[in-house]
Amino acid sequence: MQRVHCHKHSPCLNCSTNPQVPRLDHSVFPLHWWLHPVENHIFAVLRLLLSDRMCWFGFPKLTDLLQQYATSFRDPMMLQPPEWFKAFIYCEAFLQLPFFPVAAYAFLKGGCRWIRTPAIIYSTHVATTLFAILAHILFHDFSKSEHVGPQTLRERLVLLSIYLPYLLIPLLILFTMLCNPHYKHVEKRKRK
Repeated sequence: MQRVHCHKHSPCLNCSTNPQVPRLDHSVFPLHWWLHPVENHIFAVLRLLLSDRMCWFGFPKLTDLLQQYATSFRDPMMLQPPEWFKAFIYCEAFLQLPFFPVAAYAFLKGGCRWIRTPAIIYSTHVATTLFAILAHILFHDFSKSEHVGPQTLRERLVLLSIYLPYLLIPLLILFTMLCNPHYKHVEKRKRK
C-alpha cells in the first residue's frame, strides 16, 4: 500500500490520512470524552451538588451505588469530600464537563488541529489535580476519617488503581498534542 504524505516533506504514519495506522485520538480519546463525564459526574458532581439527606432526583439506587463503591474500595473522599477535593469537583462540573462534547466531536471528526490548545489545557489541569488526589490516597492518615478509608498499602494501591486511569489518559492526550506531527503542524498564511 502506498504511503500518504500529509505534510510537504515526510510521510506521516500517525495521521488521519493514513488508513493503516489506528489512532488513539480516533478510538481511545472519544471513548474517554463520552464515558468519563457519565460515570464520574454521577458520583462526584451529583454528590457534591445535592444534599446528603436529599434523594438524588428520586433515584435512591444511585445513593446506594455510591455507598457500595465507597465501602468496597474504601474511598471516603466520595462520601465526605475534603474542601480541596470539592474545589476539583466544581472545576470538573463547570470547566471540564462543557469541554467534553467539544473534544469528543473534534477527535471523532479527526483533522481538527484547533483542539490542540484546549486539549493541552485540559490534560495539564486534570493531571495536576490527579497528582494531588493520588498523593492524598498514598500519604493521608485515614484513621481520623468519619468513613472507612484505606489503611494498608494494598488497600491504598487498589484505590490508587481506580483513580490512575484519570491521570494516564490526560497524560496520553498531552503527549499526543505535544508530539504528534499532525497537531504540531501549523499552516502558514500567505501574505497578500
